[in-house]
Amino acid sequence: MIKIKNKELKKPIFQGGMGVGVSLSGLAGAVAKAGGAGTISAAQIGFLDPEFDKDPFEANLRAIKSEFDKARKISKDGIIGFNIMVAMQHYEEYVRAAVKAGTDFLVCGAGLPVDLPKIVANAMEEMDQSVEAPALAPVVSTEKSARVIFRYWEKKHHCAPDFVIIEGPLAGGHLGFAKDQLSYYTFDVYEKEVRNIIEVCREYAARFNKEIPVVLAGGISTKEAADHAFSLGVDAIQAATRFVTTYECDASDAFKKAYLDASKEDIILIDSPVGLPGRAVRNKFSDTIMSGGRIAPVRCRGCLKNCRPDKIPYCITDALITSVTGDAKNGLVFCGADAWRCDHLEYAEDVIESLLS
Repeated sequence: MIKIKNKELKKPIFQGGMGVGVSLSGLAGAVAKAGGAGTISAAQIGFLDPEFDKDPFEANLRAIKSEFDKARKISKDGIIGFNIMVAMQHYEEYVRAAVKAGTDFLVCGAGLPVDLPKIVANAMEEMDQSVEAPALAPVVSTEKSARVIFRYWEKKHHCAPDFVIIEGPLAGGHLGFAKDQLSYYTFDVYEKEVRNIIEVCREYAARFNKEIPVVLAGGISTKEAADHAFSLGVDAIQAATRFVTTYECDASDAFKKAYLDASKEDIILIDSPVGLPGRAVRNKFSDTIMSGGRIAPVRCRGCLKNCRPDKIPYCITDALITSVTGDAKNGLVFCGADAWRCDHLEYAEDVIESLLS
């Protein structure tokens, strides 16, 4: 049995956070209701707010609260949390907003969440003392990054993570690897990395006398892949791509159809505006960018810390909003390596059963 703080995770599966607008309250609530852990992505979460272009930051803060409340209505007792990227502008403010909204857990990657425990502790001081703090989970891709976070949390915050998500090289969206690492980490090589990260987690679990469940993500789209993940010794799996082609997914039908129509050859790597590799479905937009074209940003909505609007080849917020709202040919369609396997729409509960049955 896996516990996320004091809540029992009935099914050992997390739904990965997908932004912009792919995993909001509809998908996260449905997964939680089915016994898994539902994850809302905080990345530009307020993009549907009428005031978003005027003040994206305030719109996002409002949406963190409203999306969590809607997900909670779908699943009264399920486990629902947020994925908040360290690389986001206003990262700390978004973490505090999620804590105050009542989130069960926080998953933070795209950078090292070294001060996450302190940010959460400060937010908790402003709340009713009867409210329990959320479970905290860093996203790691290598043993090195895991050790850096564990050592820092132990030294500076006197704590250890409540669980850890290992994101492998077959994951979708922004990847925690350089391009040369993606070719280096073959299946066998990365399995060793996973086992090493598990050992780090077990070491600190013993040191802090607590359970630290390990969740493996990246390329887990079939029961065979799930079974193999569990054979490595992880406690749970995380799936994202499979949940895109569900009826409950918050993305547009056109976005889902891009997955359904994709072939294996259509799954490509594309550079994000801040230099990270990302995995996406090939379309008119990606062809333009990969051939050296530039789609100049119309405005800056302050999404990523290290973005230079005057230098970037395209605005990732614009590109993701374009695709998720219905124009999947002229926007960025992030996906996992196995997106081409998706061939029909299904319910979130059926995805969970197919992976864990």
